[in-house]
Amino acid sequence: MAKANGASDLHLEPGLPAAVRVRGTLRASGAPIPGKVLLEAAQELIGNDGWHHFLQRQSYDLSRSIQGVRCRINVMQTSRGVGMAVRLLMGFTATVEKLNLHPDIRKLISNTTGLIIISGSTGSGKSSTMAALIQEINLVETRHIVTIESPIEYLFKPYRAYIRQREVGRDTPSFEQALIDAMREDPDVLMVGEMRDPETMRLTLSAAETGHLVLATAHSSSAAEALQRVVAAFPSEIQSGVCAQLADCLVAVICQRLQYRPDLKIQVPECEILMPGHAVKSFIRRGEFFKMMSAMETGANDGMWTYTRYRTWLEARKTWHTPGEKTEEEPVGELAAMDEVRLPQPAPAISKPSSIARSGKVAPDVRSTAPAKGGENTLEIEPEEGGLEAIISKLKTKP
Repeated sequence: MAKANGASDLHLEPGLPAAVRVRGTLRASGAPIPGKVLLEAAQELIGNDGWHHFLQRQSYDLSRSIQGVRCRINVMQTSRGVGMAVRLLMGFTATVEKLNLHPDIRKLISNTTGLIIISGSTGSGKSSTMAALIQEINLVETRHIVTIESPIEYLFKPYRAYIRQREVGRDTPSFEQALIDAMREDPDVLMVGEMRDPETMRLTLSAAETGHLVLATAHSSSAAEALQRVVAAFPSEIQSGVCAQLADCLVAVICQRLQYRPDLKIQVPECEILMPGHAVKSFIRRGEFFKMMSAMETGANDGMWTYTRYRTWLEARKTWHTPGEKTEEEPVGELAAMDEVRLPQPAPAISKPSSIARSGKVAPDVRSTAPAKGGENTLEIEPEEGGLEAIISKLKTKP
């Protein structure tokens, strides 16, 4: 029902009807959902292994593919019982073109070291933009990419890149441990799902300084605020050192928000882009974040964009990508979802959401899946003479 209505979110709460968010507006419909039904659905989704974690924390994050839709699900304890907040993710492989982003954003991934921060408010499409940049690398570069997410939202099929995805809570105990591990895993690119605390931020900055390209998200309403929040998360006595680190390793800050286009019937990202020119680096070192806007307004030749200038470009744009379109650059085939939940029948009435959890069978965890002879579970990477692909291709042919 949520998919059919083009909803971005689905809210389920005991004793209340289901509610969907469509183009920013919340709509409730249907009969109230019994608490027992939601409790049973939550137990089926989380499983026995994770249920004790839910009881300890009173919340649980996971991702599933339901009815062909990749979903990020937060199960939480509320005053009425067990409720759920479900984010419906895009049903196609994200790229810069498919998200209707400015093509210059693609140039950011040509860097082999440094930090790219993607910021915005909740629900502004940060994860999609970051997934698009990872996919752009995957399509053209033979790099080793390690993603650290909580939970994994988009499943990538290794095409030219070699991709490892780790989920916090399932594959690693924390972002901090995963970042420490990543330094021993020979990565070229690191994707950090969210910089939540000073230790994660410190390790992220260190990774960007030591020869890796790092993509991370942050919550803010402007590019300058994103940098300010990173610095403010540290104790005051070391903030000057953090400012110096940021100035040295920053590649760009993309701050975005979504605007609905009635003529296209889609939401389009509207971006503010900060590039580290000499003036900007000087402002960062001195912690003068309030001066960033003036630098962005005069920095068009350096690749900087204000919301106003970006909006002007959107208004002049003639070609748009809408969901369902195909592009030539998309790899053939998709990586099967590790945790696909399949229903034998169309989605039932929303008053019985537990059938989502009970009707299908969750595929085994990828960690316990051995590569099958013949290649059914073998990751397919585009073969090419020499380099990483040739080595992997030879390994795949071994009995």
